[in-house]
Amino acid sequence: MLEGLWLVHPDDAMCDAFRERFADLPNVRVVQARFEDLEPHDCFVTAGNSYGLMTAGIDAAVVRRFGEPFMHHVQHQIMDRYFGEQPTGTAFILPTEDPSLPFLAHAPTMRVPSSIDGTDKVYMATWAALLAVQAHNQTASQRIEVVAFPAMGTGFGRVPFTEAARQMAVAYRHFLEPPHRFDWDFVVERERAICYDGPRQVVR
Repeated sequence: MLEGLWLVHPDDAMCDAFRERFADLPNVRVVQARFEDLEPHDCFVTAGNSYGLMTAGIDAAVVRRFGEPFMHHVQHQIMDRYFGEQPTGTAFILPTEDPSLPFLAHAPTMRVPSSIDGTDKVYMATWAALLAVQAHNQTASQRIEVVAFPAMGTGFGRVPFTEAARQMAVAYRHFLEPPHRFDWDFVVERERAICYDGPRQVVR
């Protein structure tokens, strides 16, 4: 289990949505702030695009902090690992050489900047980032204990705040409660958790 999962956004409404959806989940901290103002932590997740073009939003703030060569490093990883297009639902972790924020996870929510409302891509990207952190911690000498997430998919992706928070919370819950068996009842229950808000279908 992570020591801390930070949910970061400067807007009151998004922070309220985070608090509501993550209320019963452990080790969660809602941080009403911009990326530039965050306290030191181990890893920040950037919800970018499949090509590592980090020119807008939080991606641009990341590049301002770490420099344009860092964006090129992300792009080279995409070229080498994914033959030039990183699929949504994958994530990788890179060192930053900054002791106050030593790692960054690149977890695209979209191929190109466009609306992803009505999809499960926020869940997919959040899930992928959590799995990347877990894989890192199984082999790396420097563990990631505190990871910070922005509000995935709420910028160019146009996902409503409450829905982004819901999908992110579902991904974190699944991360904390891995299954010990597989059958169709489990699959149906999990799919409903991802795709429905109570009785209302929210993911098409």
